[in-house]
Amino acid sequence: MELGLAGKVVVITGGATGIGKEAALAFLQEGCQVAVCSRSLGKVDSVVADCKAQGYEILGRQVDAASTAELSRFADEVAAAYGGIDIWLNNAGIYPQSPLLEMTEEAWDEIFRINVKGVFIGSRIAASHIACRPQGGVIMNASSFAAVIPSAGSGAYAATKAAVGSLTRTLAAELAPKKIRVVAYIPGLIATEMTAPVIASKEQALRQQIALNRLGDAEEVAKPLVFLASEAASYITGVSVEISGGKFAVQNPMYSW
Repeated sequence: MELGLAGKVVVITGGATGIGKEAALAFLQEGCQVAVCSRSLGKVDSVVADCKAQGYEILGRQVDAASTAELSRFADEVAAAYGGIDIWLNNAGIYPQSPLLEMTEEAWDEIFRINVKGVFIGSRIAASHIACRPQGGVIMNASSFAAVIPSAGSGAYAATKAAVGSLTRTLAAELAPKKIRVVAYIPGLIATEMTAPVIASKEQALRQQIALNRLGDAEEVAKPLVFLASEAASYITGVSVEISGGKFAVQNPMYSW
């Protein structure tokens, strides 16, 4: 299938590790120009070096994706360097673990700042740039299976990802006249740095929730994101797409195993 993404300009927040990094590589392989940001300068330098080792140039910057000033400067720099922006992934997020009644207000505020406000700010900035493209473009937001079924012990995280799903639907309607599609993606249990502690403590139990009976890897999320960003998905907007290996597709995923 010809996806027609060559030359498209892609911005990925939280693009230095995990799903964001794999998405950056997947878009580079399609001939896109890619820019990533992260709050960690070390991680930014690492992804730039990794991409260069594979023969790709990528623009990487240290940015707080929930800061309007920092993210606006980054977007302006990307647009100046590459001539505009076509595709934007609000991928930055944090995943603190805490029972709700034990969570501090500071921790609550921070997870909503990064996971929800970051999507709001990123979408607003992205839309201002993508609207300048005659052909429009795409905004994609990182949700989570926690938005489908929350887990005790990480209720605040689940609430932020449910909010992302709602924002995605509203943005899709409001931005449609500007030819901007908006889609959320729902990874299941994907082996990344962020999920490593949870996997280490209960991998077998977690696998038994998944119809495919295995964890996913970041590349298995990145490839569908490339498709969703392409014209091959031109009639897909305002939805959250699960990429979960069939997690809880039924109540007893291990029945056939």
